[in-house]
Amino acid sequence: MTVIKLKSGGLWVHAPIAPTKECIQLVKELGAPVEYIVLPTFAYEHKIFVGPFSRKFPQAQIWVAPRQWSWPLNLPLEFFGIFRAKTLKDEDMSTPWASEIEQKVLSSPEVGIGPYVEVAFYHKRSRTLLVTDAVIFVPRQPPECISKESLLASAKNGLAVKLLSKGKEVPEEPVVDNKMNRQKGWERMVLQILFLGPSNLLEPNASFAQMSQKLIVSPIVKTLVFSKVPEKVRDWIDRITQDWRFKRIIPAHFSAPINASGSDFLAAFAFLDDLLGERYVTRPSLSLLFTSLMGKAASYFPPDDMKTLSSLDEFLVSVGVVKKTVSGRKR
Repeated sequence: MTVIKLKSGGLWVHAPIAPTKECIQLVKELGAPVEYIVLPTFAYEHKIFVGPFSRKFPQAQIWVAPRQWSWPLNLPLEFFGIFRAKTLKDEDMSTPWASEIEQKVLSSPEVGIGPYVEVAFYHKRSRTLLVTDAVIFVPRQPPECISKESLLASAKNGLAVKLLSKGKEVPEEPVVDNKMNRQKGWERMVLQILFLGPSNLLEPNASFAQMSQKLIVSPIVKTLVFSKVPEKVRDWIDRITQDWRFKRIIPAHFSAPINASGSDFLAAFAFLDDLLGERYVTRPSLSLLFTSLMGKAASYFPPDDMKTLSSLDEFLVSVGVVKKTVSGRKR
């Protein structure tokens, strides 16, 4: 969740989280009324908190990404406690915050059971790009909000570790509370989130090093969504980097804010060049070379770790849950 104080003195809330007592107290400590609550995606994990959060601030307007849907039942927003919501539109300059915050909508064709929709925002005064699931930045160290109990539980050699150990013998030993075991728990936690079934949970260090401390597209989003609609995604990120001169990015997951520029953002999406079979000639040559070099690192995911996700993608395609390709330029 990100909160911006507008020139009007009111608050603009992006992707609200669960309205716990601590969360609401922090918002109230800002000493300003919540004027707008923004749902920037269709995704259930973000949508589910908008209704409860809005009830804490009943005077606030609710704005939602277009083409809302849910699965397995396509339920109306009212079912989620979201009432009288207005719809976010691409590059809409008529929003109450348009002079301070701009927006661009990615609205893809259906990639399977429904469309992928995400709205990116640019806060002009702070030169900050706000996204939801487009990119992530995994920190090397576990964040303070994760309890030591959770980290140590993940460090324990349980069933998942035994199944994902590359056939190596898994020792049965108690987990001592120390920095090394907390770090191991964090690395295992991250790899399971990113890959669903990483290749080696017993020794996660190498794979974790490949995925941390850099701006990337989540392997799940890359495989199951963005690779299906490369042309739509390319047009969206090119509009973002050409129109907005941001110097930091705030994603909805993992670390934020991240000091990053348009080149860093483009590098995370370098895999689209291979899918589309071309590069945009509108990029300056030096920028193209730099982005290409950065993109090789940002787009590289350990092949062994990708096997489970790739197999899942093949299965979902075979049963018609997701599609192979929805759009894409010819080579």
